[in-house]
Amino acid sequence: MNGTVRMVWLVNRLRCMSVAELGYRVRQAAATKLGRRMTGRQAPPPLPRALTLAVKGLPRLDPPEAEALLLDAERICAGHVVLFAERRFDVGVPTVWNRDPETGVTGPSVYAGDLSITNRDMVGDIKHVWELNRHLHLVRLAQAWALTREVRWLHALAQQLRSWLDQCPPLTGPNWTSSLELGIRLINWSLVWQLVGGESGSLFAGESGQRLRADWLDSIHAHCRTIARHLSRHSSANNHLIGELAGLYVGASTWPCWKESSEWQQQARSELEHEAVAQYSRDGVNREQAFAYHMFSAEFLFVAGLLGQASRQPFSRGYWASMQRALRFLRSVRDAGGHVPMVGDADDGCVFRLDASGLDRAAQLLALGDTVFGGQAAQHPGVSWLLHALPGGRPDCDPHEADTGWAFPDGGYLLFGNHFGESREIKGMLDCGPLGYLGIAAHGHADALALSLSVAGEECLVDPGTFSYWQEQKWRDYFRGTSAHNTVRIDDLDQSVSGGRFMWLRKARASIERMPSSPHEFDFRGSHDGYQRLADPVRHVRSVRFDGATNTLVVRDEVAARKPHKVELFWHFAPELDVRLSSQGLSVRGKRFVLQMQASGANLHLELVRGAENPPLGWYSRTYESKQPCEVLRITTVSSAVPVECRFTITFFNDK
Repeated sequence: MNGTVRMVWLVNRLRCMSVAELGYRVRQAAATKLGRRMTGRQAPPPLPRALTLAVKGLPRLDPPEAEALLLDAERICAGHVVLFAERRFDVGVPTVWNRDPETGVTGPSVYAGDLSITNRDMVGDIKHVWELNRHLHLVRLAQAWALTREVRWLHALAQQLRSWLDQCPPLTGPNWTSSLELGIRLINWSLVWQLVGGESGSLFAGESGQRLRADWLDSIHAHCRTIARHLSRHSSANNHLIGELAGLYVGASTWPCWKESSEWQQQARSELEHEAVAQYSRDGVNREQAFAYHMFSAEFLFVAGLLGQASRQPFSRGYWASMQRALRFLRSVRDAGGHVPMVGDADDGCVFRLDASGLDRAAQLLALGDTVFGGQAAQHPGVSWLLHALPGGRPDCDPHEADTGWAFPDGGYLLFGNHFGESREIKGMLDCGPLGYLGIAAHGHADALALSLSVAGEECLVDPGTFSYWQEQKWRDYFRGTSAHNTVRIDDLDQSVSGGRFMWLRKARASIERMPSSPHEFDFRGSHDGYQRLADPVRHVRSVRFDGATNTLVVRDEVAARKPHKVELFWHFAPELDVRLSSQGLSVRGKRFVLQMQASGANLHLELVRGAENPPLGWYSRTYESKQPCEVLRITTVSSAVPVECRFTITFFNDK
């Protein structure tokens, strides 16, 4: 980030802060400077109070799952580690922990407070560095030990931990620059600790094992102390705060070995109780308006809650009720094919990866809920491992909580369609909620009144996703901008005004003007004020009607202004579909359906765009740091009042 860009960002960031936050940031900056004095300081001697749970036997696993876990462990020992969703990187043997495996840049071993994490020349792509150092893959080695009892896995685990402790002493290097990352690392260290037998485990046998234990505990103390002193507050109190508190709670509960541990545990527990309710709406939607972070935050809250159950310090009924509502929303928006709309930001980050694939986090969370709340036997391997490592009784929860729903007005989402959960399912989702959470709405996208649609378990009208946080600015702007969503853009401007990669200065506010009565006889009308900021203010009103009897969807967009404006309407289609535009209209063919669309209005220009670069249009990102072309129908006109109406008719075929 050059000087001018940095100054603009700083001014914009200050605009999003309250007086109280400014004071907090000043105190944090002072604490960071003073923290240099703590570098190299030894932790107080730990007391022998570490928590060792009754982890016995093995979870029930199918042989192919066990084989896949062991194969992954072999690859980890060879230096090949999966980061993000499914990309495997060569991280070296022994691992070079401060090196970005994507760019090859190795961050300097200097005081963490002196590092600029956005300086790619200094630290590379910090997301890749952090992802490696979350140590999800070290849990895999502990699983391999639990499965086989072969001592080589303990040796590999000890070597990995030893090298990390040597290369990443407290407060030194890029792996001490984020309290959230420290929290995730503590959670995975706790899982390792339980799976290898805790305090008396063979990992700590002999003189070298005792030295490993002592140095590890020193680092754990530094992790807890650093998190407690640098919690994300005010406009940054989003999933970061939940993750930091969960890590602090897990660290202080697993290793209550110092005089500060009780205070850390009580503070983290109290604040987690508050954030579990504050960061999810009354109908279960994460307030960041980013479905990946909906799951991310839920993973943190589940781990903390399960450890509370295992250590007989249960969290409240209200805490678990918030999780039940969060899973109800997730189950509701997930289609028959297992797809969850990619609303808002996503970076494929997860708190733990305990099954061999680690890809379907929604399925894992829902299976976890079925077991924890519903009392069902654990069927998902990741759930089996998590409950094996954190054994405890069922929490106090509402056994009558509904499984699914269609209307989530407080969170800002409404579902339309019919035959939910069946082979002929039509499931659409309308976004009529806020842009994001708190002052900067960091992970929200400019997607007011956008639609998504799946048919027969196939994605059809899609949200294109995120791609990357740190690639060239134009890609960050595109994927979070209005033209990457199934809604209307005016005068080439986004609905909301960006102030940086994770900041919105002016936020479009959507409102529901007519609430539908059911998903299969859906009749909605709503608007947003994003373009009221223009010199000639523009009001965008969208009506959405779905008729389940005829499988017909009608979307009507009205733009009201005094003068004519350029109006663009975008429809993004999943890359696997066959999309064709002709004089008769648009035809979209999937595996089991055909969707026909007719557009009506004044002086409409229709064009299919695929993989355009400058400016970007027609791209889809299923996983972090990957993108592929997709078909986008762009409808353009110049108008001050004439509506545009799009009529979609869905027909099934090949129905067996």
